[in-house]
Amino acid sequence: MNLDEAYQRCEQITTEQARNFSYGIKLLPKPKRAALSAVYAFARRIDDIGDGADDTETKLAGLALAEQACADPAAFPEDPVLVAIADTQARTGIPMRAFEELIEGCRADVLGTNYPDFEGLRHYCRCVAGSIGRLSLAVFGADRTPANDRLADSLGIALQLTNILRDIREDRINGRIYLPAEDLERFGCTLDIDPDGTLLDEQDALLALVEFEAARAQEWYAEGMRLLGRLDRRSRACCAAMAGIYQRLLTNISLRPWQVLDRRVSLPGAEKAGVAARALAGAF
Repeated sequence: MNLDEAYQRCEQITTEQARNFSYGIKLLPKPKRAALSAVYAFARRIDDIGDGADDTETKLAGLALAEQACADPAAFPEDPVLVAIADTQARTGIPMRAFEELIEGCRADVLGTNYPDFEGLRHYCRCVAGSIGRLSLAVFGADRTPANDRLADSLGIALQLTNILRDIREDRINGRIYLPAEDLERFGCTLDIDPDGTLLDEQDALLALVEFEAARAQEWYAEGMRLLGRLDRRSRACCAAMAGIYQRLLTNISLRPWQVLDRRVSLPGAEKAGVAARALAGAF
C-alpha cells in the first residue's frame, strides 16, 4: 500500500465521518493533519466495532484483532489505516497504549458496563476520549509531560460527558446507561423507557439531572481548556475548534436541557464553522 494513498484514505474517512472533529483537524498544517486523520480513522474503526450490529462475541473478537494491530501496525501492509498509523507512530511517537485504552472502553460498552459512581464513569471517559487527547498531543508535538497528559484527559472527559448527555435517550434505547447510579438515585431517576423509547421519569427530575451533569462537564472544560496555552498556534486552533464545538453544544444543552429528552442534539454546520474560525483567529 502506497503511503500517500494510505493517508489519503484516512483523510477521506475523517472528512466523511468526523462531523465535529474535522473542523479542527482541517486547521492543522498538512503533516499534522494527515497524522491526526490517521489517528481518527483507526479510532473510528475501533468505535465502529463496539457500536456495530454484530453479536457480542463477534464484537469482542474484532476488538481483540484491533488490539493485536496496536502491537505492530506495520505488520498489516495492505491495510491503509494501519499503514498510516505505523508511519505516524514512527514520525510522532504516538502512544499506542492509548489505543489499547480506547479498546478497553469499547469493550466495556460491548459488555454493557454500568457505573455506580462518577469515578467509574471518569475512568471510562478517560479511556474512550482522554486517550484521543493524549494521541493528539504527540501529533501536535507538545511535551508529553504528566501535567499535559492530565489536561488532555480532562478535556477528553468533558467531551465525553457532553456526548453522554447529548445521546442520553438514544443510548438508553440501545440498552446503555452511562450516568452514574448514585446520580440517578440522587435525582430519583431510573431512565426507564416505554416501547416507543420515551423516558418515563418525571420531567422535572430528568431536567435537574441533566443540569447537574452539564455543570459537572463545564468544570472539566474549565480544567481541560488550560491545555490550549501549551500548544503551538495551529495545534491550539485545532484543539480549540474541536473542544469549542462540543462546549458550545453543552452550553445549548444547559440552556435548553429538555431537548435531550426526546432527540439527539447537534449544532448546525454554520455554527461549527464559526467556532473553527474563532479558534483560528485565536479568540479562545
